[in-house]
Formats: sequence, C-alpha cells, structure tokens
Amino acid sequence: MTGLAILVPSSIVREAEDKREATRKLGYVARAAAVFGADRLRVFPDREGETRWGEEFVTTVLSYAATPPYLRQELWEQRSELQYAGIIPPLRASSRTSADPDGPVEQTGIVTEVGSEGRVRVNCGLQHPISLLVPPSMATPAEGERVTVRISSREPVRARLVDEAPPGFDVDRADLSEALAAASGLRIATSRHGAELSVPWLAELLPQTRAGLTVAFGSPGRGLPDMLGVSPEAIADANGDPVEPDPGFDLWLNTIPRQANEVVRTEEAMFASLACLTLTE
Repeated sequence: MTGLAILVPSSIVREAEDKREATRKLGYVARAAAVFGADRLRVFPDREGETRWGEEFVTTVLSYAATPPYLRQELWEQRSELQYAGIIPPLRASSRTSADPDGPVEQTGIVTEVGSEGRVRVNCGLQHPISLLVPPSMATPAEGERVTVRISSREPVRARLVDEAPPGFDVDRADLSEALAAASGLRIATSRHGAELSVPWLAELLPQTRAGLTVAFGSPGRGLPDMLGVSPEAIADANGDPVEPDPGFDLWLNTIPRQANEVVRTEEAMFASLACLTLTE
C-alpha cells in the first residue's frame, strides 16, 4: 500500500464532557493514525454535529499530537486548546533508525527559513536550526513545511536533507468531497449501515489498496449518512457500492459486523477498521 489517509469529522468530540476528555479522545485518534502508519489525517467540517469543541479545537490538538516532542516547544505557543496537551499519549513516530545502533537517524524537521543558493534552515531537534542544502531531486520546501533530515552525527553536527516523506503524518482540513477527489486508491466510508466485511471479501479488497487507501469515519451518535443527508438504509447495495449520491466513496463498509452495543466511538472504530484494512496479503 502506497499511502493511508484518514478522514475524521470536526464533530468527533461532540460527546466529550469537558476539554480534558475531548483532548484525551483526540490523543487516541492521533495514536491510531500513528499505529497504522497514516500519511495524512484530515478533518472535514460537520458544523451541525459540533458542540462546544469544533474544527479549530480538533485540528489544533491533532496537529500538536502529530508534532515530534523535540519540536513542540519551538512551534507551539501557549493556546487554550492545548490546556490538557500533557495527557496526549506519545505517538513514537518521530524518527527512523538504521539497523546499526551507531548508524544515522532520520527524523522530522521543520523549515524555518528559505535561503539562497538552494539552502534552507531547518529545526530538527538539534541545539539550533541548521542550514542544509536541498538535494537536486527535491523541490525547495516552503517555510513551515515538514522535511526528513538524516543525522549521522550530533557532535560535530553532520546532517542532510533526504528526498523522502518525513516520519509521522500531516494534519490538515478539507471538505469531505475535496478530500475524496484528491485521494488515490480505494476510498472507503465506514458505517454500521454499510455492507458487512467478511474474511473472503477482505482478501479480495486488499489488492485494491496497493495504490493507496482513504478511510472516512463518523462521530458518536452521528454517522456519515447523517452528515451527508442520505438515508442510512439506502447508502449501499449488498456489495457496498454507493447507491444514493455521495461525495465520491468507492465502498460503504461495516467493519464491525458483530457490533454488540449501540454506539462505537470513533477511536474504537479506527483501531477495529484499520487493523483489518491494513493487513498484508
């Protein structure tokens, strides 16, 4: 699979009793994205479903969670949305190490300044931002962009930019239809009203994820059919193919066919669904 994108609504913490609980919930959403190696976590608006904490809060907390710990102090000033950021579980997706314990480490850096002669200044967790040459195969990154830095020595500092996706995932916002239009590979909507996923069917689906996978989730008490204003009973046929007009999903799937309670929380649905959909063949 070449890439995994996860789409969650701005109403994802609509049932949280307070800001601490809302932050904790978003921490586990970010944790699920990290566990399954997502490249992107996108927040799409669901204004009708939002309560006290909406799109700005959700995006801010998720973006903070996705920021490597060694960059948080530099990149994030004090904000009311981050009052309980200390309870967010560590994602441990901030670096890649070689098999050799003394070998180079690849970790995320943030471009702080675009200079001349093909150089940029990057904050990558060292004592100070460092000036690095942009390799010929790589487009010059913009200020604030995440990049991958390969560090072979910290004293003296020896590091270089590499033309690879940085560890971890990006967080951004987009309308649902816009996010699906830009997605590559299989686009799946999760819903208890979708076609029930089975072991034989999963084996048929996995080859279709090689070009990428995008999975969208609803929020507690307000699933994707409600957000899209479509009838839950008529969203898909027995094969999961969309029936009523939708933003561009390829399939509607019930990934927890033996659901035994009334509501599955979004973070629970993420772990259950992605554990199936990211299996290897």
